[in-house]
Amino acid sequence: MSSYIINIAYLIASVLFILGLKGLAHPRTAVRGNLTGAVGMLIAVVVTLWHRQIISYELIIAGAVVGSLIGATLAIKIQMTAMPQLVALFNGFGGGASVLVAGAALVESSGMIAASMTQTTIATVASGIIGTVTFWGSLVAFGKLQDIMPSGAILIPGRHFLNALIGAVAIVLGVLIVMNPEATTMYWILVAVSSVLGVLLVIPIGGADMPVVIALLNSYSGLAAAATGFVLSNNVLIIAGSLVGASGLILTNIMCKAMNRSLTNVLFGVLGPSDEATTADEIYGGKVKSTSADEVAMLFDTAKRVTIVPGYGMAVSQAQHAVRDLTNLLESRGIEVDFAIHPVAGRMPGHMNVLLAEANIPYDKLKEMDEVNSTIEQSDVALVIGANDVVNPVARTDPKSPIAGMPIIDVDKARTVVVIKRSLSPGFAGIPNPLFAADNTLMFFADGKKAFIELVEAVKES
Repeated sequence: MSSYIINIAYLIASVLFILGLKGLAHPRTAVRGNLTGAVGMLIAVVVTLWHRQIISYELIIAGAVVGSLIGATLAIKIQMTAMPQLVALFNGFGGGASVLVAGAALVESSGMIAASMTQTTIATVASGIIGTVTFWGSLVAFGKLQDIMPSGAILIPGRHFLNALIGAVAIVLGVLIVMNPEATTMYWILVAVSSVLGVLLVIPIGGADMPVVIALLNSYSGLAAAATGFVLSNNVLIIAGSLVGASGLILTNIMCKAMNRSLTNVLFGVLGPSDEATTADEIYGGKVKSTSADEVAMLFDTAKRVTIVPGYGMAVSQAQHAVRDLTNLLESRGIEVDFAIHPVAGRMPGHMNVLLAEANIPYDKLKEMDEVNSTIEQSDVALVIGANDVVNPVARTDPKSPIAGMPIIDVDKARTVVVIKRSLSPGFAGIPNPLFAADNTLMFFADGKKAFIELVEAVKES
């Protein structure tokens, strides 16, 4: 196949990737954007296989069949509540594939003159380190999200020094590989060292920081793919990897701003209560007011506007369908209902949006934090389900708090706040929430799904 035709096909595929990303920016065009990107990838794969005619098509077809079966099964069987885990695995598989492809290319070209392989070996080393860190870091993230391992921070004494030491060893190994590309065994030693680094980098990060971690690992997988593109001299792989890497970094930055934390603090710091933090007994003592479904239903009798604030508790209890049922019931009675979405609510970017979309809640009801905060005082009832730190007012009032300055949803400014939680346990910051003891707050202690089912029944009977 002519190189001109190949490059034109790759250019078309790249344009489709960009259009696909643009389509994914809005729910109404997300499906079309997904299909557009998939078509671009199909073009890239077909052209690459056609160009590389020495490839064993039997193995390629076998791999495609096995991968398609696994992918289709996951797409059909996976629950929306488990989507963060699946995204983490996808990131890991992308990184792992880059490591194997770059390693295979290094082995294949080990007989070439070293001077002509400088660019290739540097790209191979980059792919090996970044891809391996992505793979094992993503597996750790999956384990935390799936509760296979503790979801909180696992702190190893001297972890920063240990990570720096392992990183330095990986760099030294990379330099040795660049100097002697025929030492292919050294590459797999580099992969082993990077594997340890990938695990140690993510283990100290708590489960509530997963939106940032998943976005960053997604970026890593793209960077590893771009590096592999340089190894293979494949333009479309370089472009696709760069797009994923850049978009992942942008999303990571958005997540950090939503938490008012730097990326360095997320990766190397541990969010926890300060030494001067007020105790839960001091905040909650004799001030918390419990409520029931019947009492909340009475609030709805006179309400004109209700704002629902979903959090990770909604995902854990899989309450999104019950939330939809209550929403439909309230709207049938002339009550305006909207949803306040915090950027880092849940365990991955857009987690709440995905869950509510599964329950067929119209997207125009989902309001961003800034939009909600400008009108939250007009809400008669703010119904919080499973959210904690993203509605904690100390972020505004206490400069010494671990979440000081973090943008929050100002539900405390609503006329009445109903918080649905199993207990008064703190969120990922490990600090009590004065909202739970506020004069205008009622605590509905129950599982999220069970609470909404009870609310539906109580509203019907009221």
